[in-house]
Amino acid sequence: MNDLREQTGALCSCCGEALDLDGLRFTQQFENNNVLCTPCRMVPPEFERAAAWGVYSDGMREAIHLLKYERVEGAAKPLGELLARVIETMYTAGMGRDLAVVAVPLSATKQRRRGYNQSVLLADEAMRKLRRREEWQLKIAHEAMIRVRETESQFGLSTHARRRNLRGAFEVIDPAVVNGREILLIDDIYTTGATARECARVLRRAGATKVWVATVARAQREMVASWDRGAEAAAGWNLDRQIRRMD
Repeated sequence: MNDLREQTGALCSCCGEALDLDGLRFTQQFENNNVLCTPCRMVPPEFERAAAWGVYSDGMREAIHLLKYERVEGAAKPLGELLARVIETMYTAGMGRDLAVVAVPLSATKQRRRGYNQSVLLADEAMRKLRRREEWQLKIAHEAMIRVRETESQFGLSTHARRRNLRGAFEVIDPAVVNGREILLIDDIYTTGATARECARVLRRAGATKVWVATVARAQREMVASWDRGAEAAAGWNLDRQIRRMD
């Protein structure tokens, strides 16, 4: 875990997207720490802010893969400590001290297959560290929201298609926990923001006053675009092979 690199550079003040300072015309906004990326300006999310500790690459990607796909539950402890650092920094951005903590839910099928929800493990590890600070009131509320339907893989989908794919996938089943409170939403990776946006939308509709999003890692836009191009190329190659077989 020693090769995990913390995210640096200029970031969107809302979603954490890396910014090209050479392309920014309004430098005064940057000085006020209030620069937004194009997606957040065009379609503002219903969460207050999303923050991550590191970029989803190299050692970080390997560590998260161990947790998600290799069932190495012990990886949750060091990653959860990094998540706790992210949450601590979010207090400087105006996050309250009395929050309900909700991990992004998995589908029942995926959770049975994996044996656990990695976001729950990360959240619980972070909470164990943060509860040493007596002034914070953090209420675990993972069961307040569930995933009500399976969705297709987000890999290779456009931003619009990702949001459409997740529409109606989540539901708050315990509004009393959410209503009138700030929510801290926890996930392992922030990719395009489609999941965070939809969860925040559902939580706000259930009465949450604010939603804050904390993740261990952030996949920056250039990285996601590269993955999507690879997925499209693979799909095209498979289709071309099928057509040749038909011929």
